[in-house]
Formats: sequence, structure tokens, C-alpha cells
Amino acid sequence: MNENYKLATFGAGCFWCVEAVFQRLKGVISVQSGYSGGHKDNPTYQEVCTESTGHAEVCRITFDSEVISFEELLKVFWKTHDPTTLNQQGADIGTQYRSAIFYHNDEQKEIATRLKEELDASKVFDSPIVTEITKFGKFYPAESYHNDYYNNNPAQPYCSFVITPKVKTLEAYFADKLKR
Repeated sequence: MNENYKLATFGAGCFWCVEAVFQRLKGVISVQSGYSGGHKDNPTYQEVCTESTGHAEVCRITFDSEVISFEELLKVFWKTHDPTTLNQQGADIGTQYRSAIFYHNDEQKEIATRLKEELDASKVFDSPIVTEITKFGKFYPAESYHNDYYNNNPAQPYCSFVITPKVKTLEAYFADKLKR
């Protein structure tokens, strides 16, 4: 792997949403949906949905740090989901939909903690941020039918009503960061 390539792992509700947002950014090499933060090895989607595995739906993002920084990725993360709702994003409710940053090193932990504190202090959100900032453990890839979901199913109702508005927010606030 290129020495400039780094990993970020975020949970921000349904991983279809996270994937659709981050794969559109310049400097993002790949986005893979999966599960992290739980206690069961090799969980399935059905098991994660029972809330018995402890896992969150996440995306593992491989990015070129010479093109986009971890801090820039976090700014997109904060803007494209609601980090103030515990275990919920819109109608998606459960611990698997929690807002989470799984940091891969001390630098990521420091940046995530600092930005969270700055956002809370600035009162950008009406409620306190509940995003967990946790050391990355393991990542388990999601089943293949979850891959590239939004791009393959843009007219599906969930995509139209939930994901498209997040992509529009990305386009409105981060136009200079988008792939052409």
C-alpha cells in the first residue's frame, strides 16, 4: 500500500449512507461497508441488526493523506449525519446505527476529540454530540450486496429519501472536495 494511504473508520447510521458520501471525495481510494466495535467474530447483517453483537455499521475508508486529511474527512462526517442522536439516524434506530469514530492511531484520536470538543463548545448543534470515539479493533466486511448500494439503487425509496439528501449536503458544503 502507498505510504500516503491511511485508514479511517466511521459509523454514522446506515453504512449505505456513509459509503455514498465518502466515495465521492477526492483522495478517497476506497470505501468498504462492514461492522466494528462489537464482540462477535464475523457477524452477519442479520446478527448485527439484533443488537446482540455490539457492532456498529461502519465504513472503512482508505484515503490518500496527500490529497485529503483525516481532519477534512471528519468535517464531512460531522456535517453529513446527526451526531447528537444516541443510537439513531432518522428512522434507523438501534446501537448498530450509532455515531462512532474508530481511531487507528493517537493522532486520529486527538483530532477527533479536539473537533468534537470544538463543535460542542461552538453550539453548532442544538444538543450535545454523542459520537463515541473508540480505539479501532477489528473490521468485518459486510455482505457483498451492501457494496456500492446507493450507486446501484438510486431510485430505491430509502436511497431517494435518506441518502440523496446527505449527498446533496455533501455537494453543497464540500463542492471543492468532490471527484469530477
